[in-house]
Amino acid sequence: MIQTDTHAITRTIDARGSYCPGPLMELIRAIREGSAGDVIAVHSSDNGSRIDIPKWVEKAGHRLIGVTQRDGYDEIVVEQQR
Repeated sequence: MIQTDTHAITRTIDARGSYCPGPLMELIRAIREGSAGDVIAVHSSDNGSRIDIPKWVEKAGHRLIGVTQRDGYDEIVVEQQR
């Protein structure tokens, strides 16, 4: 488990090298397999993910914890709400 600020990441998806809609589809699969309260980090090198994933998270009723630029990729952290 990795700690980011006050949120413990329970699952990390390494989608670097995958292109839209790959990272989003991997997040959706993780949410289907997970449960409320899970904190999922998606690592994506696809620029569209930093826009597409937060939009989907809001629409689907989950909580976006943050989007952080790392060295060559974005880390998008989501808390599953249901």
